[in-house]
Formats: sequence, C-alpha cells, structure tokens
Amino acid sequence: QGHWVPLDWSRDGKQLLLAEYISINDSRLYVVDVATKKVTCISPEAPRASYRAALFDQSGKNVYLATDREGEHVELYEVAIASGKHQPLSRHLKWNVAELALSSDGRTLAFTVNEGGWGTLRLLDTRTGRELPKPAVPKGIVIGLRFARGAPVLGFTLLGPTESGDAYSWDLRRKQLTRWTESEVGGLDPARFVAPELIEFPSFDGRKIPAFYYRPRTQGSHPVVVRIHGGPEGQARPYFRAMIQYLVVERQVAVLVPNVRGSDGYGKSYLLLDNGFKREDSVKDIGALLDEIARRPELDEKRVAVLGGSYGGYMVLASLVHFGDRIVAGIDYVGISNFVTFLKNTKAYRRDLRRAEYGDERDPKMHDHLQRISPSTNAHTIVSALFVAHGANDPRVPLSETEQIVEAVRKQGRDVWYLVANNEGHGFRKKDNRDLFNELTVLFLERHLRP
Repeated sequence: QGHWVPLDWSRDGKQLLLAEYISINDSRLYVVDVATKKVTCISPEAPRASYRAALFDQSGKNVYLATDREGEHVELYEVAIASGKHQPLSRHLKWNVAELALSSDGRTLAFTVNEGGWGTLRLLDTRTGRELPKPAVPKGIVIGLRFARGAPVLGFTLLGPTESGDAYSWDLRRKQLTRWTESEVGGLDPARFVAPELIEFPSFDGRKIPAFYYRPRTQGSHPVVVRIHGGPEGQARPYFRAMIQYLVVERQVAVLVPNVRGSDGYGKSYLLLDNGFKREDSVKDIGALLDEIARRPELDEKRVAVLGGSYGGYMVLASLVHFGDRIVAGIDYVGISNFVTFLKNTKAYRRDLRRAEYGDERDPKMHDHLQRISPSTNAHTIVSALFVAHGANDPRVPLSETEQIVEAVRKQGRDVWYLVANNEGHGFRKKDNRDLFNELTVLFLERHLRP
C-alpha cells in the first residue's frame, strides 16, 4: 500500500479522483463513484509510471493528467474514464508538465512546464488541442494556478531568484497581465541580488550535469559553497533563498547548486540513475563539480565548502568521505549517516517508500552495500571541518543519525560543531532556531573559507 491523496472532485460532486503514491516513479490514479463506491483504476499497471497532477474535465467523463507512462518526460494527457484511452496533448514539449488548472467553462486548460528548473506557463484550448497565447511572464517559477469562478481569469504566483514571490493574474479575454503584489525583502535593495546562470558540467561517464551558478559581481578568485538538495528525488530550482543571496552579495562567496543524477525534472532515466547499488554515482557527480570549479579561474578550488539537508546531508558527508582533500568544510543538516540504521529507525509509514529508492536492507547483498557506503562506516576518513544540526523530534531522519556521525568523527580527534534543537523535527521551523542555525552557518563558513 502506498500513500493516498485526494486530487479533485468532478463538477457534479459525484466522483472523486484519488492518487496512490508508491514511489517517485510508480503511482496509480483511481476514480471513485461516491454513490456506488465503485473504484475505477485509470492508470494501467504496466508500464510502471509516475502520475503527477490530475483533474476532471467539465463533463466528468475524462481526466486531464500528467504522466511519464509513454516516454522520458511527464507529459499532458486527456484520459477517457470509461475506456482508459490516453490521448497525448503535449508531446512536442521535452520537459516535465507540473501543475494543471481548468477554467470554469472547461474550455481552457492551464499548465506549467518545468524547463530545466524554471517554471513556465502554458494555455491549451481543450476543444482544438492547440496552445493559446500566453502572457509575457518574467522569468521565474509559476505555481499555484487557479481560475476565477465564472470568469476567464487565471491567477498564479511567480517565484524567482531575486524576488520571494508575487501574485499575478491573466485575463484571457482582454489579454491583460496584472501584478497584484510586490513582496518586500526587509528593506534591502533587490537590485543587488544575483540571479543564477544555468550551467552544465561533464561527469565521470560523460553525462552532462546541470547546476545553478550564483556568481559574485566582484573581481578575483572567490570561495565556493556547493549546496546539495535533498529528496533524493528533489530538484534544485531558482527560488529566492536569503542565505544564498547573503553569501553571494555580502560575502562574495560563489554558490553552485547542482542537480546530480537522481534529481527530478530531467527525464525518467536520469531520475533512476542513483537507485539502489548506483547510489554513489551521484556522489561522483560532486567530484566532477569540483573538477569544474578547478577549471574556472574566478573560483578558488582550495576554498570549497558543501552544505545540504536530509538526503543532501548524506551527500555532504559522502562528499567529505570521498573528496576530503578538496573540501575544507561541510554542513550536514538533518542528514542520513547510515542507510541501514536510517531504514530501521525511520517511521514505519516511510520505510517502504525509502526502500524503493535506496534499496531493501533486508536483502543481505543490499545490506552489505548500504553499510559499506554509509558515511558512519567511513567516518575515519573525514578530515574536513564539520557542522551538524538536527531536530530532536525528527520522525523522518531520526536524531540517532546525527548522534552516531558526531560521535564517530569526534573519536578521530576531529572538532565537530553540533547543534540540536529540542523543539524541532525534520528541519527548523521556529524563527529563533532558524536564526541561530543561520548565524552559526555564517560563522562556520567564515572561519573555514577565509584566505
């Protein structure tokens, strides 16, 4: 059994659309007749596929949905509930379809497309299947699609690397784009913020790995922070992040945010490249990024730090194990230090979901593999400075994951900064805790990235 999520009601309220999430690349969609309790599966068991956003059409006889069942990318389809026939609507797009919204008259389908991390808006005429003119939205990430009731007006939020998020609307009849808010940034000058460049670098097998590169405007050879996302099926996207802007603008630290193999957004094959026994291939991508840093004269390869949270915390520790001679410091935030103990101690509702990604530790060969590659097993090789932070009540990655890596590294005579928030879970939500963690992060990086 997977994780069940209600997605949509039909316009007449007689049908419910349900999703069963098994893993990032395996999910199911069902239509429930509320009166008869009849459940109809509209996603074939084969091939195994990811079903993302979905909603009913105006008649309730069809469903618009996004799935990767017939190709590398998550495409838009119209599916007939009675027959299960899938009609492709976005085959010309080579990126993942993300969100969907349908106008009140059922004639316009709005959807977003994840184009290398940026989120673009598209509009489709449901009668002809043709794309409609779209607004000239500033470059960013469009989320939160909502149509007004009884009016051809689409509302959405636009996020970007230099703005924290603003509300917009698009009047389809008048072809009028309206910005409703201008989010404040605490009195700072947004003109000083830095937007990233999307770059690619070659990895060990010749594969191109994408990364967002935040480059200081000052001259010289800059220290570097590599920020690694969690998930592991997550994706680093160019949202506004105060810490990144602070490091780049105020401290002249370059920040590189890679989407190593296993990240979402780059096709089904790319997503599966780090599963099971291939786990450390994603760590090799960090080694390739270090090579890219060494090739760039504006970056100081001798002053590189890595930071990441959750699975990104594992990637930090693994990077210190494999590339400690090239990384001066690492910050592990609520991270995994041993896959075997993690799978044993994480909450039961998450265990099978994680086994689908990391491997089943109950299998002897996989158990030995996971134990061998775990940072806690290799703690004796960590020579870089280390800062570890965790919430005491974390149900996903238990505090024991942090405790064992701190103990193991300290046994080697290494100094470890260690922060535990007794009133937090998987991540710091309370402002006082976030402020303390951010302050310590800056102090730690200043100490170890100085010339």
